[in-house]
Amino acid sequence: MPNLPVSLPEWLTLLETRHSKEIDMGLERVASVKDRLRLQFHCPVIMVAGTNGKGSTCAMLESILMQAGYRVGLYSKPHFLDFNERARINGENVSDAALIKAFTAVEQARETTSLTYFEFTTLAICQLLSEAPLDVVILEVGLGGRLDAVNVIDADVSVVTSIDIDHTDYLGDTREKIGFEKAGIFRPGRAAICGDPLPPQSLIDHANTIGADLWLFGRDFNYSGDKQQWNYGGRSQRRNSLGYPSLRGANQLLNAAAVLAALEVLRIELPVGAQEVRTGLAMIDLPGRFQVMPGRPSVVLDVAHNPHAAATLSQNLDNMGFHAYTYAVFGSMLDKDIDGVISHLKGKIDHWYVTGLPLPRAATALQLQQKLLDAGVLADPEKTIQTFDSPEQAYAQAMNQAGENDRIVVFGSFLTVAGVMRARRSALH
Repeated sequence: MPNLPVSLPEWLTLLETRHSKEIDMGLERVASVKDRLRLQFHCPVIMVAGTNGKGSTCAMLESILMQAGYRVGLYSKPHFLDFNERARINGENVSDAALIKAFTAVEQARETTSLTYFEFTTLAICQLLSEAPLDVVILEVGLGGRLDAVNVIDADVSVVTSIDIDHTDYLGDTREKIGFEKAGIFRPGRAAICGDPLPPQSLIDHANTIGADLWLFGRDFNYSGDKQQWNYGGRSQRRNSLGYPSLRGANQLLNAAAVLAALEVLRIELPVGAQEVRTGLAMIDLPGRFQVMPGRPSVVLDVAHNPHAAATLSQNLDNMGFHAYTYAVFGSMLDKDIDGVISHLKGKIDHWYVTGLPLPRAATALQLQQKLLDAGVLADPEKTIQTFDSPEQAYAQAMNQAGENDRIVVFGSFLTVAGVMRARRSALH
């Protein structure tokens, strides 16, 4: 095909500018290109959706299955620094060359069908993984479930982690509406695992209507434990004396229990031993989820961008021990419940460094400042708010101001955390 890009950055630039909408809900266009690609998997597929906890759940599955000696493919998103982070084989990011080959295949199969950036790249990464010699594939859903491009694939096991209010423009403004969208990844006759302890009735009803094999937390699987270890109990499998996941945070046992339920479903095709579970949980590496960086002042990176995640971040900050002052580098998309995020964290932060982000739908620093003022942050004379054009500038100022016994919490949009990761990476080189 003439005039196709030759490098990965050129491909990504083309895809970013080609389709008129960033998000264009519906599966017909994606399904038609998938059929022309003859895209299918020849190994078990695990699909993971949810408001929060998707990335952690995928990382746990990947780590445990790799410890058990399986060849594992993973599609996750968004990325922080390099697009290649979205596609991993056996824990390694795929190469530019592999991605370019897959992009070219999708471009040829696309013919005249218009695809968004997300739809095109999802098809390309699924195509790449389908052609690799793998024992299992893990696919992370982007937005919602029912109409997400990933959902053109039929999963053997579907996992919904948590359900909370987010992306209301696309998914609805209640947990019931959002629960129905998440349940769209369930399939008749196949395992449908829900790790949310209070699942919306809409999710349960949809699973029952289509005849999915619904696994509910507290009914079909659960966990128990003390400060040293925890135990998993499923329908026919128990796992005792497990170590806690290396990922910090209050919700990680809910995610880990859903992971072990998925592995229980697949125990014939993909048997996994107790020691492999223990080692896998101990060795997870997931950037930007309550990630505490080495050195002083303490720096915490967390992609908490909705109230549910902010509540978890607040709890995790409480568990860190004493810090004299806490600085926040905070940037957010405008369509998020920014007030809800602030309400969970305003009592934990002394100095707010709010920042704009390089996307049209991001909140400006001045808009974030106004939200903080409306929330009464400056009613405390010890607290301050400063505005910045970029996360890098905000972080540099926070590092300049913070003492070695202070901490800096970088949170909000992925772009906020990615900006600071970039700044830290360039400081090392």
